[in-house]
Amino acid sequence: MSASSNRATGSPEATSRAVQTVLDALEKLRFGAIQLTVHEGKLVQVDVTERHRYPN
Repeated sequence: MSASSNRATGSPEATSRAVQTVLDALEKLRFGAIQLTVHEGKLVQVDVTERHRYPN
């Protein structure tokens, strides 16, 4: 499962919103990756890739 969120971080409100987006992704994720995309020093995108592990 993959999800994307576009977050521009220019104002303090946008910064806290971007940080909260990353924290929420970390809380929900058991296995996977969180990729942050930065343009000109600003966080513009958060990609979450979730991996599901099944016992053998």
